[in-house]
Amino acid sequence: MDTMSIAALSVGMSQQRATQDMGVAVLKMAMESSSENVGQLLDEMQESLDPNLGANVDLLA
Repeated sequence: MDTMSIAALSVGMSQQRATQDMGVAVLKMAMESSSENVGQLLDEMQESLDPNLGANVDLLA
């Protein structure tokens, strides 16, 4: 009976490890994807900036 318990525990731990590894892999993919998206967004923002914007200020009193 103890042998069956040890075998069941081993199978359960193996399944838990596989599930955890899959979760980490999915999280890693999501982080890489968001990192790429942020890089693209920053590139687009730099291209759309006008270097002369804000150089002159009109003040009327």
